[in-house]
Amino acid sequence: MAPTLATAHQRRWWMASTAVIENLLFSAVLLGWGSLLIMLKSEGFYSYLCTYPENITNSSTPGNNTEAESYIELNGWLICTEQDEMLNLAFTVGSFLLSAISLPLGIVMDKYGPRKLRLLGSACFAVSCLMIAYGASNPNSLSVLIFVSLSLNGFGGMCMTFTSLTLPNMFGDLRATLIALMIGSYASSAVTFPGIKVIYDLGAPFITILIVWAACAGLVFFNCFFNWPLEPFPGPEDMDYTVKIKFSWLGFDHKITGKQFYKQVTTVGRRLSVGSSMKNPKEPAALQDGSKLCLSTVDLEVKCPGESAASPSFMQSVFSPILLLSLVTMCITQLRLIFYMGAMNKMLEFLVDGDLETVSLYTSIFGVLQLLCLITAPVIGYIMDWKLKECEDGTEDPDEKETNPGGKKKKKRDRQIQKITNATRAFAFTNLLLVGFGFTCLVNNLPLQILSFILHTIVRGFIHSAVGGLYAAVYPSTQFGSLTGLQSLISALFALVQQPLFVAMMGPLKGDPLWVNVGLLGLSLLGFCLPLYLICYRLRLERQRRQKSEDEKLYLKINGTPNHEAFV
Repeated sequence: MAPTLATAHQRRWWMASTAVIENLLFSAVLLGWGSLLIMLKSEGFYSYLCTYPENITNSSTPGNNTEAESYIELNGWLICTEQDEMLNLAFTVGSFLLSAISLPLGIVMDKYGPRKLRLLGSACFAVSCLMIAYGASNPNSLSVLIFVSLSLNGFGGMCMTFTSLTLPNMFGDLRATLIALMIGSYASSAVTFPGIKVIYDLGAPFITILIVWAACAGLVFFNCFFNWPLEPFPGPEDMDYTVKIKFSWLGFDHKITGKQFYKQVTTVGRRLSVGSSMKNPKEPAALQDGSKLCLSTVDLEVKCPGESAASPSFMQSVFSPILLLSLVTMCITQLRLIFYMGAMNKMLEFLVDGDLETVSLYTSIFGVLQLLCLITAPVIGYIMDWKLKECEDGTEDPDEKETNPGGKKKKKRDRQIQKITNATRAFAFTNLLLVGFGFTCLVNNLPLQILSFILHTIVRGFIHSAVGGLYAAVYPSTQFGSLTGLQSLISALFALVQQPLFVAMMGPLKGDPLWVNVGLLGLSLLGFCLPLYLICYRLRLERQRRQKSEDEKLYLKINGTPNHEAFV
């Protein structure tokens, strides 16, 4: 039985804490592909593609060992280039699905809510683990299952990632911080397979590990079944849980949000106070029957504009300057980060003149530092939530505003302006870090590359959190999944440019990444376009607020009330 939104709100901290753990263990685990690849080779996946050379048993002279040295056994299974190509093809399918499925998932989630999608995702993840375990039981015949398994793994992980991003809607002013925490746990899930490999190296059977992991995915399924509601989580601007719970005894015959209900109660009270002054003949008829309180929606429809009137359409959101500039920023940042991840080993080899042991050491350091995403991502969320508790939401009446002991009204910050200010700081700070990362990559100093690792990890956590917080602040909550999915899809497609860049570095540039890094550093400067536009947008909002304040003073002189629609 699915809980109601009010019940889910009471359990929100449990849901948030478990969602962070579930993201760490089940979301983007494919990003730790290097460790999984070693385990799959150790279990013999596609080992049948490898064959021993004819002279391997009879070769005794050093000159005949050249061909045999290209065939290596791992845990009793033969490994070869053909095996690597097939397994990497399976990873390509799974990782592409991990990114490409984001847009349709966002659209589905906005329409049907996160519950069904999360249930489906956890089930798919469990099935993927069981299929890999089944394939490991007879790899000579069942290795092909790895393609289906990794596809289900990518799909299930993205389902859990996307659904967890709607959960922070129940945390009000902490929404951006919780979004950052969810994204940080998603980015840190790359350490899951390395952790599993440690258990595997200690002697645990591969099949047993996967069965236990599938059982844990089953716990995610039951946690969602008993705690996640059927309805989508409305944003703080769309839902006031306190108001809804407080007035739940009035039982409406349709679904409304708490603040819509408050508007209805206020409107009905105002109409009852003026009685016969009502101009619409339908409204007095509705008010005469006091037992049918749900007919007060007539008043809402007449004088209170619906939420859809103030919300932009999806296409308007897509072509808004903020979204377009965020796409530019995200595409450039993704290209910079993914190119570094793909070319990092070759860059390190260039610095150490091919010393593979040193390259392996620094690669391990880079993998461990991925956990920084979980620690640093909430920092950008805190920046996005800065001083929001001191702001007014724009819905309270003038008489309801706080006053000083002297009787003077406190001038509170405007919430929308504060959100834009916080987003400006977040994107400016993130892009400064990205530019700093670009400069450290230009310096041919090996110890300095550890700083590059740290900056890379921080930027990777910051940029997703900043974009998620910006979308949650500017656009309707019902469009969050679709817009996030669109951004993820476009940035993933743009990041494919890293392949020709890598080919250019290894070909004409002979392994020297200098000029590629210089070009990417110059491209990173375009990321400052978004914070510059947000500054202009904030100034425009401040002018509109001053104009509104002057209009309220004028209405106060004329009608005795600052409201634009007064009864006289």
